[in-house]
Amino acid sequence: MTISPIRIFSILLLGGFALWPLPSSAMEGQVSREQDIVNLQLGQRVKVDDGTCPAGQIKEVSGARMIAGGIQRAVKCVPRKK
Repeated sequence: MTISPIRIFSILLLGGFALWPLPSSAMEGQVSREQDIVNLQLGQRVKVDDGTCPAGQIKEVSGARMIAGGIQRAVKCVPRKK
């Protein structure tokens, strides 16, 4: 019994997708001051534990969009993960 080239290609393609890195918490960090965030990248999220958000929440700073001066930041309070 032989395996068709299309079937081999399909298996290799699916295997490649399985090994593709998924978004992880490596792109997400935590600092104590917003000034400590340097080189924020588009789509990157950083938690800032500076006490400015209500109880049970933490400030999240993210690289929202490209502007002429670099990356525009978006800031919001999000629930803390337990």
